[in-house]
Amino acid sequence: MLPPIAEHIIDVAGGLFYREGINAVGIDRIIREADVAKATMYRHFESKDDLIAACLTRRHAAVVAALQDGLRRSRAKGIDKVLTIFDLLAVKARADTFRGCAFMIATAESGGSETVRKIAREHKDAVRAIFSGLLPVTWSHRDKVSARLNLLYDGALAQILIYQDDGAVRTARDCAKVILEDAARTA
Repeated sequence: MLPPIAEHIIDVAGGLFYREGINAVGIDRIIREADVAKATMYRHFESKDDLIAACLTRRHAAVVAALQDGLRRSRAKGIDKVLTIFDLLAVKARADTFRGCAFMIATAESGGSETVRKIAREHKDAVRAIFSGLLPVTWSHRDKVSARLNLLYDGALAQILIYQDDGAVRTARDCAKVILEDAARTA
C-alpha cells in the first residue's frame, strides 16, 4: 500500500492525464495541483513515466472492480450477464467526464512506452478474462467468443471518444447478443 501522499498525487495526476492528456500535463502542473513539494513528488515517483504507470495501474484496478461489482448487482442470468458489461459501459459513456478508454489514450500518447503498453495489455487481457468467465465452461470456443466480445467492447470505447455518446455501445451490445446466440447454437 502506498503512503497517503503518493495516493493523493496519483489521484491528482490521474484526473489531469485523463481529462487533458499525458503530454499536455507536465510534472510542475501536477506538483502545483497536488500542492506538494517537488522533492515529495520525486521521492514517490522517480519520473513522469513512473507516475503514469501508477495512475494506469490504479485505473485498471478501479475499472475491473467496477465491472465485477456491476456484474454482482446485475439480475441477468446465464450468458445474458455478458450484456451487462455493455450496459455498464453505456452508463459510463453518458457521463460528461467520460472520454473513452484511458489505456488506449495513454498508449496513443506515450510515444511507444513499453511500460504503458504492458499495463494496457494487462488491462485488456483482464477484461477479456471477465468475458470468458461469464461464458459456459462447456463451450469449446470460449476463447474465440471472448475475443470477439472484447473487440466489440474496445471498439465501443474508441467510438465513445470520437462521437461522445453511447450509440456505439448500444450497437456493440446488439452485436454481442448475436454473437452469443450464434455461439450458443454451435456449442
